[in-house]
Amino acid sequence: MTAEPAKGIWPPVATPFRADLSVDFDRFIAHCKRLLADGAHGLAVLGTTSEANSLDIEERQEVLLRVVAAGIAPEQLLPGTGAPSIGDAVRLSRLAVKLGMRGVLLLPPFYYKGVSDEGLFAFAAEVIQRVGDERLRVYLYNFPQMSALAWSPALVARLISAYPRTVVGLKDSSGDVAYVERLLAEHPGFAVFPSNEALLLPALKKGAAGCISATANTHVAVIRRLYDGWQGPNAEALHEVASRVRRAVQNYPFIPAVKAILAEREGRPDWLRIRPPLEPLDAKASAALLSALKNISA
Repeated sequence: MTAEPAKGIWPPVATPFRADLSVDFDRFIAHCKRLLADGAHGLAVLGTTSEANSLDIEERQEVLLRVVAAGIAPEQLLPGTGAPSIGDAVRLSRLAVKLGMRGVLLLPPFYYKGVSDEGLFAFAAEVIQRVGDERLRVYLYNFPQMSALAWSPALVARLISAYPRTVVGLKDSSGDVAYVERLLAEHPGFAVFPSNEALLLPALKKGAAGCISATANTHVAVIRRLYDGWQGPNAEALHEVASRVRRAVQNYPFIPAVKAILAEREGRPDWLRIRPPLEPLDAKASAALLSALKNISA
């Protein structure tokens, strides 16, 4: 793993499924390569939008092995390796290190609720110590709406202090602007990624590293133009263009909405498949979403 923290636009890659709900690796790899060709700096595979926690541990390991075998540079990969158990998080993180990936995105252990910062610190410390490799780079993944646990600012500071070469960044999916701004102010050089491109421009102005956004699956080139031009005279216009798609999609559940857009774009209805308990958009919602996006593009 490279020592330099990740920067730029890193889509959490959506996962296509076959009729039997197994991962369609051929289309997954093709989607990964298209995202990179369209401007993604790297890929946050096995994220929330990837339905990673609907995959078993063997499937998640196979995803990591397959993307590297397909010729995608390991330094362009930032996989989610969070799990409720220390052992599973270690297995995935250890494999990511072995393959030379840029780092790992680590959710807090998301089954038990009401867990203290002390307990979360102990979990992260066990994962780091059991992986036991100086190449490991951890990006904490903060998504309390989904995990019901948060990497608090005090806990983040403690982890950075305890593991300054290892804990190098954080993805925030909470949407809490004050939280992101506090981390950026207190930890210069710490790679903070908001998950919403509609928040990207002000975050970049305060030192954010980039964006890890679900909707980058559908319009990564637009977000990349914002990232490249955020210091230029057209920054506000680029921000508005990137934000329009996000505002349309966020009226629907993100994972089925992203898949509905991909199905329409590629003419592949099988993109609509989602692993239970999640469900695809119904026909009415899908039509409304696609209509809204066409109006944006018009």
